[in-house]
Amino acid sequence: MSVSPPLDRKPALLTGRRILVVEDEYFLADDIGNALRALGAEIAGPVGDIEDAKAVLHGDGVLDGAVLDVNIRKEMIFPIARELRTREVPFVFTTGYDKVSIEPEFHDVPLWEKPIDIVAMAQNLARLVGDRRA
Repeated sequence: MSVSPPLDRKPALLTGRRILVVEDEYFLADDIGNALRALGAEIAGPVGDIEDAKAVLHGDGVLDGAVLDVNIRKEMIFPIARELRTREVPFVFTTGYDKVSIEPEFHDVPLWEKPIDIVAMAQNLARLVGDRRA
């Protein structure tokens, strides 16, 4: 009789982390949320407009990271990004636009162009969140 090797029981990369998802495309927002949940995250949102994102920012609960679509219903996400940066919360951008649409102050933020590799983007964010906690 053979014995299976023990399963690796290390915690998921985002276990115990709360991640804000701001995306106005419903199916993409759902896919992003699912990918982050698979890494152990709790999702704040997803939200599909700037006002709802502001409500999450000013509500109860700590945010550990965020995925921000650059253009939300024809509004740019940069006010939310500035507040996250002030709070030292790591985030990534998603966009269907070129990098030139990103304000210069955010050129250091990882940019995932649509159609995005959702799993790779989620892992990138997990590394940023993990680096922050290290």
